[in-house]
Amino acid sequence: MNRLILMLFKQRARLDARRMTPRSVAHLAACGAMAAVTGAAVAQNYPSRPIRLVVPQAPGSATDNNARIVATALGQQIGQQIVVDNRPGGGFAIGMGLTAQATPDGYTLAYAPIGSLAISPNMFRKAPYNVLKDFQPVALISTNQMLLAASPKHPFKTIREVIDFAKQNPGKLLNASSASGSPGHVGFELFKLMAGVQIVHVPYKGGAAAILDLMSGQVHLMMESLNSITPHAKAGRVRGLGVTSKVRSPAVPDIPTIAEAGVPGYEATTWGGIIAPAGLPKDIVTTLNREINKMLASPSLKERLAAVGAEPFPSTPEQFTELIRTEYVKWGDVVRRAGATID
Repeated sequence: MNRLILMLFKQRARLDARRMTPRSVAHLAACGAMAAVTGAAVAQNYPSRPIRLVVPQAPGSATDNNARIVATALGQQIGQQIVVDNRPGGGFAIGMGLTAQATPDGYTLAYAPIGSLAISPNMFRKAPYNVLKDFQPVALISTNQMLLAASPKHPFKTIREVIDFAKQNPGKLLNASSASGSPGHVGFELFKLMAGVQIVHVPYKGGAAAILDLMSGQVHLMMESLNSITPHAKAGRVRGLGVTSKVRSPAVPDIPTIAEAGVPGYEATTWGGIIAPAGLPKDIVTTLNREINKMLASPSLKERLAAVGAEPFPSTPEQFTELIRTEYVKWGDVVRRAGATID
């Protein structure tokens, strides 16, 4: 009913003003008032039923782990169940496309990682969704760091040693990633560009398989989320060389940043947040953002996110939108310079 009223209102508004009569003007005003009242009522009652949270990656991934923590905590916060719906595949395109096409009523949201909003869209020859037009950013959830690690089967103990060897032996080193378009993939591409080295990228279908080959020495290097790779570094199964953030991570305080270890100015931080289809009513955006930020202030939520290497990062919808725009441009430049694509 609300959509019909809005449609009628827009159609009537396009009529030539010279054909408008006092009666028709009054009718349009009534339609507008009815739409506003209906929209306010919908927002006031929101949410009144379970919410679907689309995750554009497979169960067990770092994104999925974060999304499930958020789904549980936010569901308790708003008093409605939030059901995780994993839709992996297509370089995030399946899950993101599903979200873009959903009804913008607040009952289909998505947990979108950096790869889906700032990296993969720059790698498609023809992007299946428009990041800046098809979605309504709701709230940033958390930021995360990555770790550049080496196989213990090879002699590299510092980033400087990696760079020196790579410059003397261009194309002989292999770096693994969990997938083409993953943060680890483009983060390493940025490393190669800034360090001036040629290292061959080997994409895998998931981080677990790539880490196994790193441990066995089938590949030499890998950049992966702290959540996924730090336990292996602490156990000595891989060798941590540098974290990707500006400052050292409390999770691995003895490992230097890549910037201080040999590539000045290097930084690659990952993040994830809640988005909705474009057109979500502003009142619902405001409600969701408020409740999410309350959730992020919870000590128990902070503890759960810290356990998977994530740091809560409250924001406004406008701040999250600006982050997406900035990171889309930054990683688009890296993708173009590296020539990385998703077929």
